[in-house]
Amino acid sequence: MNCKKIKNKACFLDRDGVLIKEINYLSSPDQVNVYPETIQALRLLKENNYVIIVVTNQAGVARGFFAENSVPKVHNEIDRQLKQFNLQIDHYYYCPHHPDGSVEKYAINCDCRKPMPGMILQAAKEYNLDLNASFLIGDKISDLLSAENAGCLGILVETGYGQKNKKEAIAKGFSVFSNIEQAVLSLLNKNLTSYTRRGHNGHF
Repeated sequence: MNCKKIKNKACFLDRDGVLIKEINYLSSPDQVNVYPETIQALRLLKENNYVIIVVTNQAGVARGFFAENSVPKVHNEIDRQLKQFNLQIDHYYYCPHHPDGSVEKYAINCDCRKPMPGMILQAAKEYNLDLNASFLIGDKISDLLSAENAGCLGILVETGYGQKNKKEAIAKGFSVFSNIEQAVLSLLNKNLTSYTRRGHNGHF
């Protein structure tokens, strides 16, 4: 008998500009402001049995703008705000590295800094994920390429830096939506497997 464990599906979320409002090099819990659209998006994902995983570059650590221990403090504040709605993020992965960083410990080339797929691949292993049934929502081209490099669907939203990157994303054939809720709604209302890795151009 084949007892192979059924794989899970995940929604990967960039943090700043997708899940919460963009603040350049956000470093403090009091700067956290969850988008209103995030709440309904997360509800829909939970109702449809998605593992919700944040994957975020935090180069401010490598650049010396803030200490690494401030990153989980920010994530704790996100959790606190989401808990009011009985919601939670299943896991946060972050990359503190940057090859041009000023803090020697973090000034490295790594496989976790997007567009590299390291964070996604680590999550896939730890959460037994089917990446072909999973997708990532981001506001930068590096987010989309990270998803593509890992073998899952990458989607751009127009919040955060999304407006700035929209034209390039469409030119490269990636899907673009106005915000996290619209992205999730569209994907859940359609068969995810009918999308190519570079699917619909423009808005739904």
